[in-house]
Amino acid sequence: MKLKLFIITTVALATLMSLAPQEKEFQGQAIYVSKTKMELGSWGKGMNEAQKKQVYSRLKNRLEKTYVLNFNKEESLFKEEEKLDAISGATDTWGKNFTQGDQYKNVIENILVQSQEFYGKQFLVKDQLQKIDWNLGSESKQIGEYLCLKATASIPTKELTWYDFSWSDLTPSKTDSTNTNREPEVKMTEIEAWYTPQIPIKNGPGAYWGLPGLILEVSAGNKTMLCSKIVINPKEKIKIQAPSKGKEITKSEYQSTTRSKMIEMRDSRGRRY
Repeated sequence: MKLKLFIITTVALATLMSLAPQEKEFQGQAIYVSKTKMELGSWGKGMNEAQKKQVYSRLKNRLEKTYVLNFNKEESLFKEEEKLDAISGATDTWGKNFTQGDQYKNVIENILVQSQEFYGKQFLVKDQLQKIDWNLGSESKQIGEYLCLKATASIPTKELTWYDFSWSDLTPSKTDSTNTNREPEVKMTEIEAWYTPQIPIKNGPGAYWGLPGLILEVSAGNKTMLCSKIVINPKEKIKIQAPSKGKEITKSEYQSTTRSKMIEMRDSRGRRY
Protein backbone atom coordinates (compact mmCIF):
# COMPACT_ATOMS: atom_id res chain seq x y z
CA MET A 1 0.00 0.00 0.00
CA LYS A 2 2.85 2.40 0.89
CA LEU A 3 4.50 1.63 -2.45
CA LYS A 4 1.24 2.36 -4.28
CA LEU A 5 0.84 5.71 -2.49
CA PHE A 6 4.45 6.58 -3.34
CA ILE A 7 3.82 5.82 -7.01
CA ILE A 8 0.65 7.93 -7.05
CA THR A 9 2.45 10.85 -5.38
CA THR A 10 5.38 10.61 -7.79
CA VAL A 11 3.07 10.58 -10.82
CA ALA A 12 1.13 13.55 -9.42
CA LEU A 13 4.29 15.59 -8.88
CA ALA A 14 5.50 14.79 -12.39
CA THR A 15 2.15 15.85 -13.80
CA LEU A 16 2.19 19.07 -11.79
CA MET A 17 5.71 19.90 -12.97
CA SER A 18 4.75 19.30 -16.59
CA LEU A 19 1.81 21.66 -16.22
CA ALA A 20 3.66 24.42 -14.34
CA PRO A 21 5.11 26.31 -17.35
CA GLN A 22 1.67 26.59 -18.96
CA GLU A 23 -0.42 26.82 -15.77
CA LYS A 24 -2.59 29.66 -17.09
CA GLU A 25 -3.40 27.67 -20.23
CA PHE A 26 -4.14 24.39 -18.49
CA GLN A 27 -7.78 23.40 -18.78
CA GLY A 28 -9.95 20.37 -19.22
CA GLN A 29 -13.41 18.91 -19.45
CA ALA A 30 -14.91 16.03 -17.47
CA ILE A 31 -18.21 14.29 -18.19
CA TYR A 32 -20.11 12.85 -15.21
CA VAL A 33 -23.04 10.47 -15.17
CA SER A 34 -25.21 10.63 -12.07
CA LYS A 35 -27.56 7.92 -10.85
CA THR A 36 -30.07 8.28 -8.04
CA LYS A 37 -31.57 5.22 -6.38
CA MET A 38 -35.36 5.26 -6.57
CA GLU A 39 -36.93 5.26 -3.12
CA LEU A 40 -40.67 4.60 -3.26
CA GLY A 41 -41.11 4.20 0.50
CA SER A 42 -44.52 3.08 1.77
CA TRP A 43 -46.06 4.17 -1.57
CA GLY A 44 -44.20 1.40 -3.38
CA LYS A 45 -44.88 -1.44 -0.95
CA GLY A 46 -47.96 -2.57 -2.87
CA MET A 47 -46.24 -2.47 -6.27
CA ASN A 48 -44.94 -5.48 -8.14
CA GLU A 49 -41.64 -5.40 -10.05
CA ALA A 50 -43.31 -4.56 -13.38
CA GLN A 51 -45.04 -1.53 -11.83
CA LYS A 52 -41.79 -0.36 -10.22
CA LYS A 53 -40.00 -0.61 -13.57
CA GLN A 54 -42.74 1.45 -15.18
CA VAL A 55 -42.38 4.16 -12.53
CA TYR A 56 -38.61 4.10 -12.98
CA SER A 57 -38.90 4.56 -16.76
CA ARG A 58 -41.15 7.58 -16.22
CA LEU A 59 -38.71 9.09 -13.74
CA LYS A 60 -35.53 8.14 -15.60
CA ASN A 61 -34.77 11.71 -16.66
CA ARG A 62 -34.64 12.72 -13.00
CA LEU A 63 -32.83 9.61 -11.77
CA GLU A 64 -30.10 9.49 -14.43
CA LYS A 65 -28.41 12.68 -15.59
CA THR A 66 -25.29 13.76 -17.45
CA TYR A 67 -23.18 16.74 -16.38
CA VAL A 68 -20.22 18.60 -17.87
CA LEU A 69 -17.44 20.13 -15.75
CA ASN A 70 -15.17 22.58 -17.55
CA PHE A 71 -12.16 23.47 -15.43
CA ASN A 72 -8.76 25.08 -15.17
CA LYS A 73 -6.39 25.42 -12.20
CA GLU A 74 -8.63 27.94 -10.43
CA GLU A 75 -12.16 27.87 -11.86
CA SER A 76 -14.85 25.52 -13.04
CA LEU A 77 -18.30 25.61 -14.61
CA PHE A 78 -20.60 22.67 -13.88
CA LYS A 79 -23.84 22.24 -15.81
CA GLU A 80 -26.39 19.59 -16.66
CA GLU A 81 -26.84 18.36 -20.21
CA GLU A 82 -30.51 18.92 -20.98
CA LYS A 83 -32.45 15.90 -22.22
CA LEU A 84 -35.87 15.42 -23.74
CA ASP A 85 -38.41 13.48 -21.72
CA ALA A 86 -38.67 9.98 -23.20
CA ILE A 87 -42.47 10.01 -22.89
CA SER A 88 -43.62 13.56 -23.56
CA GLY A 89 -40.75 14.63 -25.81
CA ALA A 90 -40.38 17.84 -23.78
CA THR A 91 -37.85 19.07 -21.27
CA ASP A 92 -38.61 18.66 -17.57
CA THR A 93 -39.76 22.25 -16.94
CA TRP A 94 -41.37 21.62 -13.55
CA GLY A 95 -38.36 19.74 -12.27
CA LYS A 96 -36.08 22.67 -13.12
CA ASN A 97 -37.55 24.61 -10.20
CA PHE A 98 -35.83 22.28 -7.76
CA THR A 99 -32.68 21.16 -9.53
CA GLN A 100 -29.18 22.56 -9.59
CA GLY A 101 -28.55 25.32 -12.13
CA ASP A 102 -25.30 26.21 -13.87
CA GLN A 103 -22.64 26.44 -11.17
CA TYR A 104 -19.39 28.41 -11.20
CA LYS A 105 -16.69 27.77 -8.60
CA ASN A 106 -13.41 29.58 -7.95
CA VAL A 107 -11.46 27.40 -5.53
CA ILE A 108 -8.72 30.03 -5.02
CA GLU A 109 -11.01 32.93 -4.14
CA ASN A 110 -13.65 30.73 -2.42
CA ILE A 111 -16.48 31.93 -4.68
CA LEU A 112 -19.71 30.22 -5.69
CA VAL A 113 -22.01 31.67 -8.37
CA GLN A 114 -25.04 29.60 -9.31
CA SER A 115 -27.89 30.35 -11.69
CA GLN A 116 -31.30 29.23 -10.38
CA GLU A 117 -34.71 29.50 -12.05
CA PHE A 118 -37.77 29.31 -9.82
CA TYR A 119 -41.22 29.43 -11.43
CA GLY A 120 -40.07 31.68 -14.26
CA LYS A 121 -37.96 34.04 -12.15
CA GLN A 122 -34.19 34.04 -12.54
CA PHE A 123 -31.91 34.22 -9.51
CA LEU A 124 -28.13 34.58 -9.31
CA VAL A 125 -26.96 32.94 -6.11
CA LYS A 126 -23.62 34.31 -4.90
CA ASP A 127 -21.98 32.86 -1.81
CA GLN A 128 -18.87 31.16 -0.44
CA LEU A 129 -18.06 27.58 -1.33
CA GLN A 130 -19.35 24.91 1.03
CA LYS A 131 -16.59 24.10 3.51
CA ILE A 132 -15.72 20.39 3.52
CA ASP A 133 -13.50 18.79 6.15
CA TRP A 134 -12.16 15.81 4.23
CA ASN A 135 -10.68 12.72 5.84
CA LEU A 136 -8.01 11.38 3.50
CA GLY A 137 -7.79 7.61 3.33
CA SER A 138 -5.22 5.19 1.92
CA GLU A 139 -7.60 3.07 -0.18
CA SER A 140 -7.12 3.31 -3.93
CA LYS A 141 -8.84 2.15 -7.10
CA GLN A 142 -8.64 2.67 -10.83
CA ILE A 143 -11.20 4.85 -12.63
CA GLY A 144 -10.50 4.72 -16.34
CA GLU A 145 -6.81 5.48 -16.80
CA TYR A 146 -6.51 7.30 -13.48
CA LEU A 147 -5.48 5.89 -10.12
CA CYS A 148 -7.69 7.39 -7.41
CA LEU A 149 -7.57 7.74 -3.63
CA LYS A 150 -10.51 7.67 -1.25
CA ALA A 151 -11.68 10.55 0.95
CA THR A 152 -14.72 10.87 3.21
CA ALA A 153 -16.62 13.71 4.85
CA SER A 154 -19.86 14.52 6.64
CA ILE A 155 -21.85 17.54 5.42
CA PRO A 156 -25.17 19.04 6.62
CA THR A 157 -27.74 17.69 4.16
CA LYS A 158 -29.32 21.12 3.67
CA GLU A 159 -26.00 22.52 2.47
CA LEU A 160 -25.96 19.97 -0.35
CA THR A 161 -29.61 20.45 -1.37
CA TRP A 162 -30.23 24.14 -0.64
CA TYR A 163 -31.76 24.62 -4.11
CA ASP A 164 -34.23 21.74 -3.60
CA PHE A 165 -37.57 21.71 -1.77
CA SER A 166 -39.70 19.17 0.05
CA TRP A 167 -43.20 19.69 1.44
CA SER A 168 -41.92 18.09 4.64
CA ASP A 169 -39.78 21.22 5.13
CA LEU A 170 -43.00 23.08 6.03
CA THR A 171 -43.98 20.57 8.70
CA PRO A 172 -42.07 20.71 12.00
CA SER A 173 -40.98 17.30 13.28
CA LYS A 174 -42.53 15.85 16.45
CA THR A 175 -39.18 16.22 18.20
CA ASP A 176 -38.98 19.92 17.37
CA SER A 177 -42.57 20.60 18.43
CA THR A 178 -42.25 18.82 21.80
CA ASN A 179 -38.82 20.23 22.64
CA THR A 180 -39.15 23.94 22.04
CA ASN A 181 -35.93 24.75 23.92
CA ARG A 182 -33.82 22.27 21.97
CA GLU A 183 -31.89 23.22 18.86
CA PRO A 184 -33.33 21.59 15.71
CA GLU A 185 -31.48 18.43 14.76
CA VAL A 186 -29.05 18.95 11.90
CA LYS A 187 -29.29 16.08 9.42
CA MET A 188 -25.94 15.05 7.98
CA THR A 189 -25.02 13.28 4.74
CA GLU A 190 -22.01 10.99 4.56
CA ILE A 191 -19.82 11.59 1.52
CA GLU A 192 -17.42 9.17 -0.18
CA ALA A 193 -15.20 10.64 -2.87
CA TRP A 194 -12.46 9.28 -5.12
CA TYR A 195 -9.91 11.80 -6.44
CA THR A 196 -6.86 11.51 -8.65
CA PRO A 197 -3.60 13.34 -7.83
CA GLN A 198 -2.71 12.80 -11.50
CA ILE A 199 -4.90 15.84 -12.22
CA PRO A 200 -3.71 18.11 -9.37
CA ILE A 201 -6.60 20.59 -9.13
CA LYS A 202 -8.84 21.10 -6.08
CA ASN A 203 -12.11 20.75 -7.95
CA GLY A 204 -14.91 18.33 -8.68
CA PRO A 205 -18.58 18.00 -9.65
CA GLY A 206 -21.32 19.95 -7.89
CA ALA A 207 -20.55 21.18 -4.38
CA TYR A 208 -17.48 18.95 -4.04
CA TRP A 209 -13.98 20.41 -4.04
CA GLY A 210 -10.91 20.88 -1.85
CA LEU A 211 -9.05 17.59 -2.38
CA PRO A 212 -5.50 17.42 -3.80
CA GLY A 213 -6.76 16.15 -7.13
CA LEU A 214 -9.81 16.19 -9.39
CA ILE A 215 -12.75 14.25 -7.92
CA LEU A 216 -13.78 11.53 -10.37
CA GLU A 217 -16.44 9.77 -8.31
CA VAL A 218 -18.60 10.89 -5.40
CA SER A 219 -21.44 9.21 -3.52
CA ALA A 220 -23.78 11.08 -1.20
CA GLY A 221 -26.97 9.57 0.18
CA ASN A 222 -28.76 7.77 -2.64
CA LYS A 223 -26.89 9.59 -5.43
CA THR A 224 -23.61 8.72 -7.16
CA MET A 225 -21.71 10.75 -9.76
CA LEU A 226 -19.04 9.00 -11.82
CA CYS A 227 -16.71 10.54 -14.37
CA SER A 228 -17.02 8.76 -17.71
CA LYS A 229 -14.67 10.88 -19.84
CA ILE A 230 -11.85 13.40 -19.39
CA VAL A 231 -10.19 15.63 -21.97
CA ILE A 232 -7.11 17.59 -20.86
CA ASN A 233 -6.10 20.69 -22.82
CA PRO A 234 -8.54 20.20 -25.72
CA LYS A 235 -7.66 21.73 -29.08
CA GLU A 236 -10.59 24.12 -28.90
CA LYS A 237 -10.13 26.50 -25.96
CA ILE A 238 -12.81 26.29 -23.28
CA LYS A 239 -14.34 29.50 -21.96
CA ILE A 240 -15.21 29.45 -18.28
CA GLN A 241 -17.53 32.29 -17.33
CA ALA A 242 -19.69 32.68 -14.25
CA PRO A 243 -23.47 33.04 -14.80
CA SER A 244 -24.43 36.71 -14.77
CA LYS A 245 -28.22 36.97 -15.19
CA GLY A 246 -30.78 37.15 -12.40
CA LYS A 247 -31.48 38.77 -9.06
CA GLU A 248 -28.43 38.51 -6.80
CA ILE A 249 -29.12 36.58 -3.63
CA THR A 250 -27.33 34.36 -1.08
CA LYS A 251 -28.07 30.67 -0.50
CA SER A 252 -29.99 31.33 2.73
CA GLU A 253 -31.96 34.14 1.09
CA TYR A 254 -32.82 31.87 -1.82
CA GLN A 255 -34.07 29.19 0.58
CA SER A 256 -36.26 31.72 2.41
CA THR A 257 -37.66 33.04 -0.88
CA THR A 258 -38.59 29.62 -2.28
CA ARG A 259 -40.03 28.48 1.05
CA SER A 260 -42.26 31.55 1.27
CA LYS A 261 -43.48 30.97 -2.29
CA MET A 262 -44.33 27.33 -1.59
CA ILE A 263 -46.25 28.30 1.58
CA GLU A 264 -48.17 30.84 -0.49
CA MET A 265 -49.00 28.19 -3.10
CA ARG A 266 -50.07 25.71 -0.44
CA ASP A 267 -52.33 28.20 1.30
CA SER A 268 -53.88 29.46 -1.92
CA ARG A 269 -54.87 25.91 -2.87
CA GLY A 270 -56.16 25.12 0.60
CA ARG A 271 -54.07 21.98 0.69
CA ARG A 272 -53.26 20.32 4.00
CA TYR A 273 -49.84 18.88 4.78
